[in-house]
Amino acid sequence: QVQLVESGGGLAQPGQSLKLSCTASGITFRSYAMAWYRQAPGKERELVARIIVGGSANYADSVKGRFIISRDNAKNTVYLQMINLKAEDTAVYLCQASLLLYTYWGQGTQVTVSS
Repeated sequence: QVQLVESGGGLAQPGQSLKLSCTASGITFRSYAMAWYRQAPGKERELVARIIVGGSANYADSVKGRFIISRDNAKNTVYLQMINLKAEDTAVYLCQASLLLYTYWGQGTQVTVSS
């Protein structure tokens, strides 16, 4: 059974930092591209950052320079370091694992940025 479990969300003030983690089980983690998406109320789900097997990453324009995605294949975990958070970063952040036709999602972790 495949499971992706996110953690690290919470409440932050503008300008502060949070680090999200997503730990996978039931898959050969090192073979999967991993990504973070987010979905704010009333908005469509959007890609935040993605890291492929080789370690190359790409980011949404809105988070470039503020967010960093990384992976630790030994721990089956992908991270999202978020700095200089803004109110518009408020959303549920979801982890995704993908390989060819296989895509798996976590249940998400809430990030709220508010003063």
